[in-house]
Amino acid sequence: MTDWSWDYNPSAEYITDGLPPGVVAEVERLATELAALGRDAVKVGRPLDREGGLREFDLLGGRGFISFLAVPRHECVYVCNVTWYG
Repeated sequence: MTDWSWDYNPSAEYITDGLPPGVVAEVERLATELAALGRDAVKVGRPLDREGGLREFDLLGGRGFISFLAVPRHECVYVCNVTWYG
């Protein structure tokens, strides 16, 4: 377990507006899991050939994805976008 946290960037309202409640719950569950990884969160998801930067992780079996930044300096994972295909 790490001391990392997660947050929405720019805000929860901006990113989750219009998403079904179950999708928001899954996004928050994944963000919690990513924060638990700590520094290793910079290696999770796409792109596969490098670490860091904006990363993507599939959501609910490929029905969407989240884009996130893992920032070691802040010890935080920032959820930056959610794309939901429904």
